[in-house]
Amino acid sequence: MSGLTNVARDVAEGLAARGWRVCVVASKHDPSLPTNETINGVRVVRAPVLAKVGKGTIGVNLTRMALREMRRSRVANLHLPLIEAGLLTKLAPIPVVSTYHCDVSLPPGMVNVAQREAVDRSSRSGLRRSAATVVTSEDYARRSRLWPVIAPHMVAIPPPCVPVADGEPSYRRGDGFHVGFLGRIVEEKGVEHLVDAFLALDDPAARLLIGGEHTGVAGGSVVERVRAHAGDDDRIDLLGFVPDQRLGDFYSSIDAFALPSVNAFEAFGIVQVVGMLAGVPALVSDLPGVRLPVERTGFGTIVPAADVPALRDGLARLRDAPPDVAAGRAAASEAFSVESVLDDYEAVFTKAAG
Repeated sequence: MSGLTNVARDVAEGLAARGWRVCVVASKHDPSLPTNETINGVRVVRAPVLAKVGKGTIGVNLTRMALREMRRSRVANLHLPLIEAGLLTKLAPIPVVSTYHCDVSLPPGMVNVAQREAVDRSSRSGLRRSAATVVTSEDYARRSRLWPVIAPHMVAIPPPCVPVADGEPSYRRGDGFHVGFLGRIVEEKGVEHLVDAFLALDDPAARLLIGGEHTGVAGGSVVERVRAHAGDDDRIDLLGFVPDQRLGDFYSSIDAFALPSVNAFEAFGIVQVVGMLAGVPALVSDLPGVRLPVERTGFGTIVPAADVPALRDGLARLRDAPPDVAAGRAAASEAFSVESVLDDYEAVFTKAAG
């Protein structure tokens, strides 16, 4: 699960519900998944994977299967970064719209540097040939390594942020201030800084709920680092993966949502908007794209990235002087409604397809 996969799914299923015929071509990251199936009106075709390298996969059939589906279609939507982007746009028999989510971020090392450069090269080639490039925000796009090739055909469309159903506060323990994080437990999320800030808050009644996958995570989990920072403090709960059917319970259990990302490879942060739609203000890092939802809604606070004292003070502000919940939910709903996002994608696809 990631922002990229959520956007691809929600746009595909949203357009299918509007009467579009949609096929998604993806890698079969889990061998137990079927090669062909239909999910919520979307036909899904999966290419076998030979190997996994870093955050990516190596396969032999993804390009061939994508081109086969393109020949039956009017327009293609590639989700980048994608190692096959250059070849697919070169061979595509139909117009291509590329959605560029973020720059590739990998740990140091010769293999990772080579992988990043290969993906960037392919993405540049693909973006040059695209009829349009969708980005989640111009704020992020202007600071991307690929800005020169994004700029000519850029269209800024925020990700679709699907609200969760109301839930029960089943993760809550006591009446104290509850802070939540939800996401992959990886380097760029900066979760250990949030743990340090929470501990510095020195509030015996407070709780920190950390939800997210930390086994078999692309790019490598840092959960042991997070556990080391948390120590034996029983106010901090590592919940593991929170399934969709319990997201409402998670957001109902917290008073503030924290997204303490530490570098510019986090491009938006859908989870913070989902929290806003559930009535939860956000504490976010001052990073391109990530800061946009709080800037547009005023529902939360923005602090410097990786700054533990600033994170602590931000948590204290949200605890002691929480923003207006009704106004915050309304602002988030107006700025990031799924229907307006689908309207914009429909317009881009229709124009590209002629």
